[in-house]
Amino acid sequence: MTCLKHTASLLGIISMLGATAASAQMTEIGAGEGELSIVAWAGYVERGETDPAFDWVTKFEAATGCMVSVKTANTSDEMVALMNEGGFDLVTASGDASLRLIAGGRVQPINVDLIPSWGTVDDRLKSAGWHTVDGVHYGVPYMWGPNVLMYNTEVFPEAPTSWNVVFEEQTLPDGQSNKGRVQAYDGPIHVADAAQYLMFHKPELGITSPYELNEEQYAAALELLRGQRTIVSRYWHDAFIQIDDFTNEGVVASGSWPFQVNLLKAAGVPVASTIPQEGATGWADTTMLHVDSEHPNCAYMWFEHQLSSNLQADLSVWFGANPSVPAACTDGRGMQTAEGCTANGLDDFDKIRFWTTPVADCSQGDDTCIPYYRWVSDYVGVIGGR
Repeated sequence: MTCLKHTASLLGIISMLGATAASAQMTEIGAGEGELSIVAWAGYVERGETDPAFDWVTKFEAATGCMVSVKTANTSDEMVALMNEGGFDLVTASGDASLRLIAGGRVQPINVDLIPSWGTVDDRLKSAGWHTVDGVHYGVPYMWGPNVLMYNTEVFPEAPTSWNVVFEEQTLPDGQSNKGRVQAYDGPIHVADAAQYLMFHKPELGITSPYELNEEQYAAALELLRGQRTIVSRYWHDAFIQIDDFTNEGVVASGSWPFQVNLLKAAGVPVASTIPQEGATGWADTTMLHVDSEHPNCAYMWFEHQLSSNLQADLSVWFGANPSVPAACTDGRGMQTAEGCTANGLDDFDKIRFWTTPVADCSQGDDTCIPYYRWVSDYVGVIGGR
């Protein structure tokens, strides 16, 4: 795991790297090397093994000769660790990993001129700060969405209006306590969920961004998380284990992804999801190319493939998230529809506080913020009951 163990601004480090970025870009695509390895979130790179209707790998392999292997990662820290180890070509990195990968020199700049469909990418994503530094792109947008509150509809006849059902001990609508029946995310970025909750309930703390916390704000977030520890049955990071927990282990509420919600609904499990009054954090994921990739030509072929509107549409339906190509919602080439994209939150982009890497230099004010390495060590302590 790569953490910044100093107080220098992460963006400042990245800016220094940007000076040689242009020269490091590929200038042309050659013949495919026959292989392509991808580190991806669960459900992101499907070949029909989970559901035959969702397969965007088989045709790519047939068309390019690039045989795809996928390593599923359950957290952003795991993705960073795997990319640091090397041996992979691509990673579908969220915003709390992408800047660390750039700063660590683990990914290379992308020549968007070599990606014919680049112009179809959502304008809100093309130059997003989690993959673009000094005008240089370090990835190709893939998918985005919110972290939702998933709940059992038999326990909650009506959608919970607050995240308090997973943060504070209480009696649920079925008359039983939530203690031992809720989950929380097994990753330091969950500190941001606590901070967002406090933004709404304790405005006197003055939190303006859940990723930029001074000592007082950070201490309050940790205190909330320590209280949450007493009611949590599991800190989840494996989507399929969470699915099993909601199916067989009596878990009734948790922060989750639309992916789990969709699979559970398809299996007939009584669940639904909502974004409560406090709002939601979220993820905007970018496919990034390892600096030492052994199969860069296949990787650029995948960049173009991932932007095809039929893949984007089907992935959007499968994961319950939003495509990086808006046309995927309306052109009818895939399974998604305009109504489906609206239901997935396409119009809520400005309401989501997307994952990003916390750094010491706050973007506003004179305070020094708590950098990510503190989040890592302190969250381990929270989970361990310290």
